[in-house]
Amino acid sequence: MPRLDLVPIFLPGRQEMLDCLCETLNLQLGLEVRQHRPGFDAQTSFDPDRGQYNSTALLRMLLGDLPVETNYVLGVCGVDLFIPVLTYVFGEAQLSGPAAVISIHRLDPSVYGLPADEELLCERLEKEAIHELGHCFGLIHCQQPACVMRASTYVEDIDLKPAGFCHECNPLEVTATCRIFP
Repeated sequence: MPRLDLVPIFLPGRQEMLDCLCETLNLQLGLEVRQHRPGFDAQTSFDPDRGQYNSTALLRMLLGDLPVETNYVLGVCGVDLFIPVLTYVFGEAQLSGPAAVISIHRLDPSVYGLPADEELLCERLEKEAIHELGHCFGLIHCQQPACVMRASTYVEDIDLKPAGFCHECNPLEVTATCRIFP
């Protein structure tokens, strides 16, 4: 069974949410999921001019901290992420690579002045984790509305899509012929 290391970054007090995410990723993607603290200083990815953290820099750090026995690593952040060409990102992943990073910051309804909703936050987190890991498995954005690989520009886009793959994108089905998983 392929192994995924889940690495919480600036995410204190969210262990229950992380445990739920681990269980979901195990059941939906067939991954053995383990958690460990980062072995790097994530603060160095902070851009003071933007007041955000550079997701590409975090990806590099996650790759440099990748245990030998791990197939994939997913950083889960509690801070706002960006890439230089966009105002913000929900996450970033290496296409057909081992690393991805996501943030709960803009997935949290309270960021938009709405009441806190832990259940909605967890649903959004699961969808973004599966989406970014889909990129690690070699999947690109899908045009099907009912596919987790559909691109999400706004948080409402995440709410509209399911947490699962369409038939063409399902990496568990593709694995049998293409061997996406190492």
